Amino acid sequence: MAIAAGRRFNPALAGSGMTDSIRKGMKMDFYEVIATRRSIRNYKSDPIPEGTFERLARSVALAPSACNRQPWKFIVVTCPEMLKTIRAACPQRMLADVPAIVAIAGNVEDAWRRPEGDSIIGVDVGIAMEHLVLAATAEGLGTCWICAYHIDKVTRAFGLAAPWLVYALTPIGFPASPAQEITRKPVDQIFEVIR
Repeated sequence: MAIAAGRRFNPALAGSGMTDSIRKGMKMDFYEVIATRRSIRNYKSDPIPEGTFERLARSVALAPSACNRQPWKFIVVTCPEMLKTIRAACPQRMLADVPAIVAIAGNVEDAWRRPEGDSIIGVDVGIAMEHLVLAATAEGLGTCWICAYHIDKVTRAFGLAAPWLVYALTPIGFPASPAQEITRKPVDQIFEVIR
């Protein structure tokens, strides 16, 4: 994945220097990011600022996976022609004006398997995608997980084939309007500590 003209992101650079550079670009405290992240469905068409995708790439490179297999790849699309193709394959209204769409593709053959033989690709790509949407929130950008599409059709729209599948995608851009307030279940209904 090209990050900037003539430069490629090198995941081998992961380490304290890498996390320091991510931290410099962050605009929010971690708990603020978690508290403010919402699914955004209306976007401005403003372009994503220079350097943002590199910081997002560094964030997803730090996502854990079973046995560190990292059976995913992210594809960021800003090309108008390809955006048109993706929008045709996934006709969600929220994709209409967004300046970029990000997909996470997973390779089920590379993912770790449970002792019963079941792949945990869904867990691995879910963790990595959450790193992306939280990092985007820290950048002041909106996202919205999308999985409501025909997986084969969208995978082809991204130019991929087996063993790769697009497991989720998200629009990414500046929110056109504030996110709606949401209610959550009480914490004691979803979190238990056994002592």
